Amino acid sequence: MSGSEIAALIAAIAFLLLVVFLISTLLKVNKALKSVNETVAQTTKTLDVVTGDVDVLTQQVEALLVKSNTLLDDVNGKVADTDPLFKAIGELGETVSDLNSSSRHLVASVKKGGKRTAEAGLASRAMRLFRRN
Repeated sequence: MSGSEIAALIAAIAFLLLVVFLISTLLKVNKALKSVNETVAQTTKTLDVVTGDVDVLTQQVEALLVKSNTLLDDVNGKVADTDPLFKAIGELGETVSDLNSSSRHLVASVKKGGKRTAEAGLASRAMRLFRRN
């Protein structure tokens, strides 16, 4: 074997090793791509399920919001209807308070009048006693 044949043999072996290394690398890349494809497929399935669930949930939330708005309108209407009642109750409370105040003044006046009457009665008796004597 001559030097050029040995060089060609070494080059062929190096090329063979390079091809084996590339094949090994390509097999690993192929395996990784298959794994990525499976992951993407599973993710797509999961996203489809989640999208369907979100659509259903969105419809239910919209229905709930409509019902909540209707209920809130109803409550606001009823509160507006009860406002005059509470106003009347407040005015009734003021009237009762005024009545109590007037009653107290009347009782105080009657007490004063009763005292004066009692004093006048005593004075009248005293004058009768002085006249008899």
